[in-house]
Amino acid sequence: MENKIIISIKNLHKSFGKNEVLKGINLTVNKGEDLVILGRSGSGKSVTIKCLVGLVESDKGTIKVFGTDITQLRDNALNPIRMRIGFMFQNGALYDSMSVAQNLAFTLKHHTKDLTKEQIEKKIIEALDNVGLKEAIDKMPSELSGGMRKRIGLARTLIIEPEIILYDEPTSGLDTITSREISELIVSVQKKFKTTSIIITHDMACAKITSNRIMILNNGIIHAEGTYAELEKSKDQWVRSFFI
Repeated sequence: MENKIIISIKNLHKSFGKNEVLKGINLTVNKGEDLVILGRSGSGKSVTIKCLVGLVESDKGTIKVFGTDITQLRDNALNPIRMRIGFMFQNGALYDSMSVAQNLAFTLKHHTKDLTKEQIEKKIIEALDNVGLKEAIDKMPSELSGGMRKRIGLARTLIIEPEIILYDEPTSGLDTITSREISELIVSVQKKFKTTSIIITHDMACAKITSNRIMILNNGIIHAEGTYAELEKSKDQWVRSFFI
């Protein structure tokens, strides 16, 4: 793994009214690394990655992505950086009125102008092949299982060839076997495409399979950091409580 920092967050603060969610987050992610962020509900996991792509504006601190502090950028200047980041939402976030192929084509056209119809079709088939779902190309989202929707959500993320992928609860709502399949797919995507990933999860099995490193958020700050094996043996009882 290259030791090149792709994401660097320093002293990140964010409040919603009187609710102080982030109280000085500090983290770095190296190129090609899969970083898992754990934490109880409301600890600020999702807010952290939403700040990272400018979906939520931070109150204080710096967020450097590819060496540029995005907190200083307005939307137009932020877009070229956003184009290099894929975001896999918790529910797959597919458009129900569009087929799988149309969902992928919509994302691709929005992201990459001037593609021919043949180029679009080729990229759609490649993206579906990467998640093992070529046969679902003409299906509607309502015809897909929860696990299939997650896979299509990942295909839609991959189709723009991102350098960073942000996963928000990628295995939530899935049974144990499907959760494992999605976790293993995240690992295979990272190996094949050399992506850098942040994975927000409650699912300890997912954390174990996908993580090179884990950070645990508590009360708006990073409370603990290490590999799965290191944190599982932590002397901190609260940290160990995640692994029971």
